[in-house]
Amino acid sequence: MSDYLDFAAPEGLRVRGTVLVVPGRGETSATYRRFGARIAADSYTVRVLASPIVTTSAGDALASLDAALSAALASLKVEPIKPLVLVGADTGATTLAALVARGPVSGGTDLPAWWPDALVLASPPGSGGHEVGGDWDAELDVRSHCPVHRGVLSDDVAFNRGALSAAVDDELLDAAYGSTADIPQLLLVGDSDPLADRQAIDRAAKTLPSARLSVVRDAHHDVLNDLQHRSVAAEVVSFLEVVRGRRPLTSIVRTELSSW
Repeated sequence: MSDYLDFAAPEGLRVRGTVLVVPGRGETSATYRRFGARIAADSYTVRVLASPIVTTSAGDALASLDAALSAALASLKVEPIKPLVLVGADTGATTLAALVARGPVSGGTDLPAWWPDALVLASPPGSGGHEVGGDWDAELDVRSHCPVHRGVLSDDVAFNRGALSAAVDDELLDAAYGSTADIPQLLLVGDSDPLADRQAIDRAAKTLPSARLSVVRDAHHDVLNDLQHRSVAAEVVSFLEVVRGRRPLTSIVRTELSSW
């Protein structure tokens, strides 16, 4: 039985959409308990999947995620409400981007049931392996400076420590960063993320037909779960609302005057 983590919209409120979350290297569904609860509080149905296996070939990784998304959507206890938005972190983001870039399975024209109305790609990694230090505190420093999140990771016995040192398949990265998929995409990256390839991320944001790049000040690799997690969750919800309204990817709220 798949290890899903589910969050429901507040009782009595109309559900505004469905969000599937794909974790990254080392992470489990429990890693996104706080993030899932915050997004669901804004009246979205949220389901967190298991982290995809990316140490195999790109083709195997895409096929595995395709099947996992189909199963996660089909087994929801409630009818999924549109828009359907897929959120990926680290290699979850890379694999999602590559999967959507590929389009329908070769030869087919019908979109799969999980085909998203939008993507949120948080901290997609760069190429090559990255040594993050020899102890657990060093890995935590790369991931986040949030004491709550560091405690969540430290207490999770299923968390795969040292996973950030694993290299990501170059074919997968090329497909992700070369995507021209014409769906709205929010790219999130921390400006203190040592694993981010900012040139590749910036180039992807400019190449995609419909993209917003948001850079989070002082955030590390776990940008959805760092000290700024409330502001990041608000940015994600703002993006979801834009997608719901089918507006261009411009901010709904505009600051016209501020003394700070």
